[in-house]
Amino acid sequence: PNILSVEHTLERMELVHALVEKVKINLKTGIVTRQPLSARNLDFAVINPAYVAKRNKYVYAAIGDPMPKISGVVKLDVSQGEHRECTVASRIYGPGCYGGEPFFVAAEPGNPEAAEDDGYVVSYVHNENTGESRFLVMDAKSPDLDIVAAVKLPRRVPYGFHGLFVSESDLNKL
Repeated sequence: PNILSVEHTLERMELVHALVEKVKINLKTGIVTRQPLSARNLDFAVINPAYVAKRNKYVYAAIGDPMPKISGVVKLDVSQGEHRECTVASRIYGPGCYGGEPFFVAAEPGNPEAAEDDGYVVSYVHNENTGESRFLVMDAKSPDLDIVAAVKLPRRVPYGFHGLFVSESDLNKL
């Protein structure tokens, strides 16, 4: 994201706007162009890890509203034409509910035939009204990022907690 008004970060968070942009670099001419992908205040964008350093279509990002709290998550289609809103799916957590950064977990890691968005978007969400925290699992293919599982947590995960999904097979390689 391109953080506009970053000079206000400490004194007036409501003035901070994180604009997710697609940056293109023409290696022949050296010209750099920037294209906003959404007008929303987005941050912590992730993709399917199998597409790192490859052409990808989908990006999942946290909605920073009100900043610095995360009120939901969106799915962006970066293959959309220029100068268009690229949001193709979204999930708002609800009144008083705020989450952490999203992460994409493939349904079938290592399957080269799987669709790029065949998997789940996961995040921690805390309900400030009830004090309850949950780990949400959302269907990455659904237009509303439907919740397919919500696990009640015994303790609150603090806002700003960064995470990484690691499979058991990856852990066993260490």
